Amino acid sequence: MNSRVSAIEALQAKLGYQFKEAVRLEEALTHASLSQGSRKIVNNERLEFLGDRLLNLLVAERLMQLHPDAREGDLSKRLHVLVSRETCARVGGDIGIGPALRLPGGETRRGAREQDTLLADAMEAVIAAIYLDSGLEVLRDVFLPLWDTEISAVQNTGFANPKSALQEWAAARKLPAPAYEVVSREGPDHAPVFTVAVSVKGLEPERAQGRSRQEAEKAAATALLRREDIQ
Repeated sequence: MNSRVSAIEALQAKLGYQFKEAVRLEEALTHASLSQGSRKIVNNERLEFLGDRLLNLLVAERLMQLHPDAREGDLSKRLHVLVSRETCARVGGDIGIGPALRLPGGETRRGAREQDTLLADAMEAVIAAIYLDSGLEVLRDVFLPLWDTEISAVQNTGFANPKSALQEWAAARKLPAPAYEVVSREGPDHAPVFTVAVSVKGLEPERAQGRSRQEAEKAAATALLRREDIQ
């Protein structure tokens, strides 16, 4: 048994789902670069398109169950985090999609199996493949354990990755990406305090502090996301 066959078996074990039609999973794991110049090889782009829509549905459904009284704006912020490329890539990496991907040799040598974009696209494609293989009810049963950790993180902190959440929020409204600026750096070298301002077109900037620039940026993004004028 070669390493990729083993990886596919391990992936199905992590999914908790065994495909009835193996060809569906194979399509979901086939990167577009492999089908260039060949019409015989079907890649995962169409499944990715469908999987993206299914993921949005499943996440929205789960958030509404967990937050029956939440406003649309708050639900939208959480949804953007949970369907983001970073989240999909993280889930895909955790269940072993990378080793199971079907890629040209050159892509493998340059580390494509660990790239967020490929992992996220394949994760969405796998979601669509399960749906086509067994329907929405079965897909829902597979999805919930996969996204449980990510949903819990959003529940506990408000935003698992506030910078990504803010960027997704801006992109969804066709606004430029948020801009971060270090306003000040105070304190000794061993215990600095950074003040960072984040701005999004059309909104008043928000400031926050942190022990590092990254921490301050996350705090500023979180503060902006929690404002009442963010819908």
